[in-house]
Amino acid sequence: MGQSIRKQTVKGVYWSAIERFSSQGTGFVIEIIIARLLSPSDFGLIGMLAIFMAVSQVFIDGGFTSALIQKQDRTDVDFSTAFYINLMISVAVYTILFFSAPYIAIFYNQPLLSPITRVYSISLVISAFTAVNQAKLSINVDFKTKTKITLISHITAGVVAIICAYYGMAVWALVVQILVSTLLAMLLSFYYVRWFPMLQCSRESFRRLFSFGSKLLGANLISQAYSNIYNLFVGKVYSSAQLGFYTRAFLFARFPSTNLSNVLSRVAFPVLSQLQNDDERLMGVYSKYIRMSAYISFPLILGLAAVAKPTIILLLKEKWAPAIILLQLLCISVMWDCITKVNLNLLYVKGRSDLVLRLEVIKKTIGFSILIASLPFGLIWICVGKSIYGFIAYSINTFYTGKLLNYGFWDQMRDVSAPLVMSLIVVGECFAIQHFIHSNALSLLTCILVSAITYIGISKMTHNDSYIELLRILKIKK
Repeated sequence: MGQSIRKQTVKGVYWSAIERFSSQGTGFVIEIIIARLLSPSDFGLIGMLAIFMAVSQVFIDGGFTSALIQKQDRTDVDFSTAFYINLMISVAVYTILFFSAPYIAIFYNQPLLSPITRVYSISLVISAFTAVNQAKLSINVDFKTKTKITLISHITAGVVAIICAYYGMAVWALVVQILVSTLLAMLLSFYYVRWFPMLQCSRESFRRLFSFGSKLLGANLISQAYSNIYNLFVGKVYSSAQLGFYTRAFLFARFPSTNLSNVLSRVAFPVLSQLQNDDERLMGVYSKYIRMSAYISFPLILGLAAVAKPTIILLLKEKWAPAIILLQLLCISVMWDCITKVNLNLLYVKGRSDLVLRLEVIKKTIGFSILIASLPFGLIWICVGKSIYGFIAYSINTFYTGKLLNYGFWDQMRDVSAPLVMSLIVVGECFAIQHFIHSNALSLLTCILVSAITYIGISKMTHNDSYIELLRILKIKK
């Protein structure tokens, strides 16, 4: 890895990690506090809207943000065009949601969802103002500024939500939280980036951006619809409380997975884009991202599955106990997400958004079939099906990366086998510890300490490449 690329990567990963884990970490703590104040049904109501909000957000972005990052000769006209298009689409989407709100409430047989939808979806219009500024920060690999924006907005919104929940606002505390967070993020992004759109919207610029972004729009629509369709079906077939258990378990499972994958993919995309015409260097950097993703994510995600019981009971109380088995299964379902995102980033870098769309159609057709088959058998089997799909999706994603850089499924599995085996050893240790130590607090603490010592110890004894690279990044002597 060249020195300039290494420096950009290290700096980007460092600040991206701080931004994600500090903001998400504080957000995670806030979510736990709110979960102790509110009921599973309150979270279930918000979960019912997840698919509508996620799909709407994809429509608003339209793939323009990724197109701006991938485009090498971008101009201020391109940024301004993307800004106005995003804003116009957001207003149109909000109008549709506003008038559809009563029908969403009827579908779930939850009258309260009508006013919630109309207020909650205002955040979509607010976030449209932020998209281009966020893209500019990503292009410059300036995650230090992103850290400031997300920390201030998330912590402030979280404190406001806790106050609202404490004073009995129930589900409306969650609505207030998202509105305050998006509004602050919008204001801070303009303050720090100091970019404002020109009074110009170019048809030619739109055409060029949409040429790349339209395929990503289709792929992201399919991906987001699938990711959130579980909430739709669980909320419709089961109760809002059961949906609450599912959404909390999924939030816990995705905490390490989503943050790690976002840290690596947000840095990998702009950095790898600089190497899009140099396959030899691209392959070297890309394979390192794959190995590092597995080395960091596998022990965290599988370790979380192993300590699901003491974690849930300690943090959320006994009323959330049904979420324990769901959390364990969902951790298995998301363990491949980090590697999957790096694989998709390679296709973005190569400008092959058409292949991304094709893969999403194939994967989500399989995933939806698994969901329909498992739905009648309850939440546990739904999560089992989701775990099976997670590995299938990763396997399919490696098909085109194998063709483009000759780094396919078996090559990647060979590279990630060591952290996978080490992580399974850690899982075995955690279950053994919990068998002998019955105190939730003591067993959780012991599991964390013993697992960390074991994983680092094996890495050091085997001279693991990712371990050595991580030490080098952290500037620690071996």
